[in-house]
Amino acid sequence: MNLLNVISAIEKIDPEVHDRLDTRRGAMQQFAKLGGKIAMAAVPFALGSMFKTAYGQSTSDISSVLNYALTLEYLEAEFYTKGAASGVVPSGTPAVGAINTIRDHENAHVTFLKNTLNSLGATPVSKPTFDFTAGGTFPNVFTNYDTFLAVAQAFEDTGVRAYKGRAGDLISSHAVLTAALQIHSVEARHASHIRQMRKARGANVKPWITGNDTGGIGSAVQANYNGEELTTQAGVNILNFVNANAASESFDEPLTANQVLAIVKPFIV
Repeated sequence: MNLLNVISAIEKIDPEVHDRLDTRRGAMQQFAKLGGKIAMAAVPFALGSMFKTAYGQSTSDISSVLNYALTLEYLEAEFYTKGAASGVVPSGTPAVGAINTIRDHENAHVTFLKNTLNSLGATPVSKPTFDFTAGGTFPNVFTNYDTFLAVAQAFEDTGVRAYKGRAGDLISSHAVLTAALQIHSVEARHASHIRQMRKARGANVKPWITGNDTGGIGSAVQANYNGEELTTQAGVNILNFVNANAASESFDEPLTANQVLAIVKPFIV
C-alpha cells in the first residue's frame, strides 16, 4: 500500500478530511504514525479506524458498497468490451466511437473501484462469469445490433438506479459518496446516449425513462423499470403541476441491492 497516494487521493476528494480528524497538524501526525511507526500489515486496520473517526463509517461498510458497485461495473465493462470486439456495431459509423468510449469508461470504473478497495485494505470481489444472452433470452446479443443496444439500455438504466439506491449507505462518507456520484452521473449520460442511439434506429424511446416503460424491450427487462412510475416526491404530488408522464420522467427512482442482484442474476453463470 502506498500510504501517501491514499492520503493524496482522500485530500483531493475531501479537502476537509484533516478537520474531520482533528486539526491539520494533528491529522498529519496521525498519518505520519501510520507510515512510520506501525507494521505495514496493520496499516489497513489503522486507516480504517481513522475513516471511522472522520466519517462515522468503517472501511468494511464502505468496501461492501464498493464491491457491490464493482460487480455491476464488471458486468458493463465486459459487455461493452465483448460488444466492441464482436463486430455487432456497424463499422464506419459514429456508433463505433460511442461504444468504444463507453467501454473505456466502464473499464476505468472497474480500475478505480479495485484500486480504492485495495487502498482501504479490502479485497475486491472477483469478476463473475457472465452470460449476456441471459440464459437464451437474448440469443443474438452480439450478432444483432438492435438487441445489443436494447441490452445496453437495460444495463445502463439499471446502473443509474443502482448507484442512487446505495447513495444513502455512503452519506456519512463524503469522499466515497462524491466518487460514487461522479460515476453515477456518467452512467446517466451513457443511458441517455444509448437511448438516443436506439431512437435513431427507429425505437419508440426517449432519452429518459417514462413511467415504467421498457422502451419496447418487453417483459424480459420489466423488473429494471418497475417503480419508475412514481409521481409523488417527498410527499408532494407532482401531478398537481404536470401530467403523469412528465412527473415520472422528472425523477429516477432508486433500486435496492436485492432488486439489482435479482435483475442481473440471469446474466451471471
